[in-house]
Formats: sequence, C-alpha cells, structure tokens
Amino acid sequence: MAEVLPLSESELRLLEALVRHHVRFMVVGLSAAALQGAPVVTEDVDLWFENLNDPRLIPALRSVGAAYLPPFGFNPPMLGGPGSEPFDVVLTMNGLGLFAEEWKFARTIHVGRLRLKVLSLERILVSKTAANRPKDRLVIPVLQSTLRTLDVRQARRHKQRVRPSGRKKRVLKRRT
Repeated sequence: MAEVLPLSESELRLLEALVRHHVRFMVVGLSAAALQGAPVVTEDVDLWFENLNDPRLIPALRSVGAAYLPPFGFNPPMLGGPGSEPFDVVLTMNGLGLFAEEWKFARTIHVGRLRLKVLSLERILVSKTAANRPKDRLVIPVLQSTLRTLDVRQARRHKQRVRPSGRKKRVLKRRT
C-alpha cells in the first residue's frame, strides 16, 4: 500500500528543492504542528528562512518553477509560481528568538524520503500564546492536549526500553 503523505506532490517538490540546495529553513506554525501529529488543519505552509538573501534560494525555487517575491509596499515577502501557492514566508515568530536560536531546537521529521526541520510543538505553543490572536487562542488547547499525549507515549516507550518487566535490575556487589 502506498504511503499517504500530508503534503501534495508539488509542495514536496518545492521543499525537496530547498533541501537539495542546502537552503536553511524550517516549517513553522500549524503545518509544523500537524506534521508532528497535532489534529489541526491549516490552509498554508509557513516557512521560516534563515536568510532570504541566501544565494541558494533563487536556484532552488527556479528548479521547480517557483520564484521569491521580495516585500513591496505593504505586501510581505512571498513565493510565487507553480506549487508555491500554499507557502507563506515568515520573517519572525512571536515570542521566540532569532532563527539561529530556534534552529538548534527544531525537530527533524521524515515526510516520505524527505527530512524536514520543523519548529517543535513546545515552541509553536509559545509563539501562539505570545501572538494571542483569536485564531491562536482557539488552537492552544489542542496543542496542549497533543503535547500531553505525546509526552505520555514517550514515557511509555522509555519505560518499555528500560526493562520490559517493569522491575529494576538488581546489581549484586561482591564483598571483599
């Protein structure tokens, strides 16, 4: 049976081009939350780039027929062209540090054969809380619940790895 991926083929092509060209970026916002298992829906994929002037960005986008459109007037920077429609360019994240600081704690996840950096659920929650927009306040309980669920699962896996029987291993010391 074929693997069901959370992104379309054109979205994956664009992300794959960025990775192949070694452009440092991470998926943030609700798209990152969904990729980590949160039961959320979003219309776009938010990308946070380390440097929009990275000389590798333009060739990466061109390789899939997309382009970078710099900010103009009141318009924010954006991506244009085929397959770029769902992508939004994020310049900063409310309540978070600079890209380089957040990059250190980003998670690497696998989407198909692609390895993507995503902002962790904990940091997404911090950002949504700091933004404090009505749409963010609605999703905060969902993100908190997802974190609790993932923490419980992780604790169970850790417990199983320690000793399947649940008993502590006794270490006998020799008397000398």
